[in-house]
Amino acid sequence: MNRINLICLGVADLKAALHFYKELGFQTPEKSEDPQIVFFNNKGTKLELFPIAELAKDMNLPEPSTKEKNSFNGITFAINVKSEADVDELIQKAKAVGGEIVKPPEKVFWGGYSGYFKDLDGYHWEVAYADSWKFDDQDMLVIE
Repeated sequence: MNRINLICLGVADLKAALHFYKELGFQTPEKSEDPQIVFFNNKGTKLELFPIAELAKDMNLPEPSTKEKNSFNGITFAINVKSEADVDELIQKAKAVGGEIVKPPEKVFWGGYSGYFKDLDGYHWEVAYADSWKFDDQDMLVIE
C-alpha cells in the first residue's frame, strides 16, 4: 500500500478554489466553470477539490466551523521546486490570486529556502528548494 493516490481538499467555494489552483499552474481536464468536483492531473498524487459541506456529509460529520477552517490543523502540503527564484515566484503568485503569505521565503534551518502560504480555505502550503535535491524524470523529489 505504499502510495497516496488522491488528496481531497474540502473547499467552501469550489469555483473560487478552481480558479486559485489553475492560476498557480495546476492542470485539470475540467472544462466547466461551475463543476461539482475537480481533479488536477499532477505528476504523482492527484489533487481533488470538493465542497466541504458535501465532504463532511460523505463522512457523516458536521461541516467544520469557520474557526476550524482558519486555524492550523497540523497538516501542510509541499511543492518542491528547482530554484530559490521558483520559490519566490510561486509564493507571490499565490498572493496575487488571493492566497495569504504565512511565512515569506527565507533560508531555513535544514539548509534550504522555503516559505508558506495559505489557500482560500486556509490550507497551508510550503514552497521549498534545496540545492542538494534531486528530481526524477517526472519532476518528483527523490528522497534517498
